[in-house]
Amino acid sequence: MKKKIAVAGANGKMGQEVVHAIEGADDLEMIACIDPSFKDGVGECSAGDTCGFYSDLVEALEVAKPDVLVDFTRPDVVEVNLREALSRNIDCVVGTTGLCAETLEELGAIGDESTCLFVAPNFAIGAVLLMKYAQDASKVMKKAEIIELHHDKKLDKPSGTALRTAQMMEGDPEIHSVRLPGLVAHQEVVFGDVGQTLTIRHDSIDRTSFMPGVVLACRRVGESSGLIVGLENFLDEE
Repeated sequence: MKKKIAVAGANGKMGQEVVHAIEGADDLEMIACIDPSFKDGVGECSAGDTCGFYSDLVEALEVAKPDVLVDFTRPDVVEVNLREALSRNIDCVVGTTGLCAETLEELGAIGDESTCLFVAPNFAIGAVLLMKYAQDASKVMKKAEIIELHHDKKLDKPSGTALRTAQMMEGDPEIHSVRLPGLVAHQEVVFGDVGQTLTIRHDSIDRTSFMPGVVLACRRVGESSGLIVGLENFLDEE
């Protein structure tokens, strides 16, 4: 049986990519596109008659009854969305950054013992590898700084990826943020030690780079419970 997926923020740039990725997965079914821009159930999607269009998230959850809610919305609405879904014991896959650790812990405890809140600062496999490599390098290199670069429409600064990278590393690295048109999502970690430097960099040049990770999270989120942060938790199971 296919897992039923709803996407909040479905008409945004990331949301549209997520919808296409879900449509292309044989074991997932796109059943609800949610976005304030959808009026009177009108929208565009190639998922067929099984997919409904909703401007209101509560209505979508009550009518469509998804197994998983994928949220790529905004920092100012994601918390409310997650409370609504988790209170209905709907697993959540979250790409919206900006929530503090305390809030995530609280949200992760809302559902029953089988409900999972999965949050990924970055769904690109290469970005996850960068974080792991930076974590290892920080144990032996003297000092490091993180430079993250994103498009000028990104609302949070520093990025969730940079914050997660710094959290994983030793030595409390400083974070520098760049917001410019023409960028998508980029990060480098520069290490310095006696007579040498080391730079680890990842570039997402297209939003499709995040989609394999989103699909993987949708498939795996039902196997876990509580709060899980970071796609590396599912990559280790591959």
